[in-house]
Amino acid sequence: MTLQPSSSPVAPTLPSADLLVQAGPVPEANAPLPASRSPTALALRRGLRHGGFMIGAMILGGIVLAALAAPLIAPHDPYAQDVSRRLIPPIWNAKGTWDHILGTDKLGRDYLSRLIYGSQISLLIGIAAACISGLIGTVLGICAGYFGGKVDAVVSYVVTTRLAMPVVLVALAMASLVGGSLKVVVLVLGLLLWDRFAVVTRAATRQIRDQDFVAAARAAGFSNARILFQEILPNIFNALIVVATLEMAHAILLEAALSFLGLGVQPPLPSWGLMIAEGKPYMFFQPWVITIPGVALLVLVLAINLLGDGLRDVTAPEGRR
Repeated sequence: MTLQPSSSPVAPTLPSADLLVQAGPVPEANAPLPASRSPTALALRRGLRHGGFMIGAMILGGIVLAALAAPLIAPHDPYAQDVSRRLIPPIWNAKGTWDHILGTDKLGRDYLSRLIYGSQISLLIGIAAACISGLIGTVLGICAGYFGGKVDAVVSYVVTTRLAMPVVLVALAMASLVGGSLKVVVLVLGLLLWDRFAVVTRAATRQIRDQDFVAAARAAGFSNARILFQEILPNIFNALIVVATLEMAHAILLEAALSFLGLGVQPPLPSWGLMIAEGKPYMFFQPWVITIPGVALLVLVLAINLLGDGLRDVTAPEGRR
């Protein structure tokens, strides 16, 4: 029996009007694709919404501005002594004067002026020590993570040896042998605080050394140095910035500890740790002489830690809250 074709062919099913409305307008064939936001714009947007990051950035920015403008905003010479005006209390005390808002120290030097100039020393030591330690640790870590093998074994041994040495005790020993000064403190801290940079850089380099863009650079004939510092280093720079902020705060605290023990910055430089050490004999009668520089040190370190924690959150690919 022969089958005859149906006389009424089935019409093709068309989408309903509701589905067309939900789907929206169909893009043209040559229409440009929507531009995606750059990582920098996304990080900036996250930073503006991150409370800790904004608080740390504003406080640290204010301290940096005060340090840069110290000759303009300091009411007195921080080194000028006037024994007749020694240990004047701050303005909130009944015996305080507006001429010395935060009072004077045991030699009659204005405390507010020394506090402002002391921020220069703390920031200088923190930034310089972080730069020196970051250079050492980054070079060691990126070489260990990229080459592996014997290079990784040697760098791991050096890092383990460094971690076995207490930072404070080694810094005290080196400062006592060489002598305490600003340059010595910077060099000692820079040569002792590189281990965290090395560990983080090694781990980050091991994660991306087998990526496609690194393989393409090798296939193109790039040298190892060019691959390390032009291909890998820019991709781990965010992690290094976070570590640098943490080590900067660590260096500032260690400098204050060394100056407090008399082996750090030497007088008459207005170091905050040295100001706390000089006010130690008067802590029960004039507690503000150690409270003011102590609070300033706390605020600076807290601002740096908040900024570093915020940088870690806003530069993460998924954007932590």
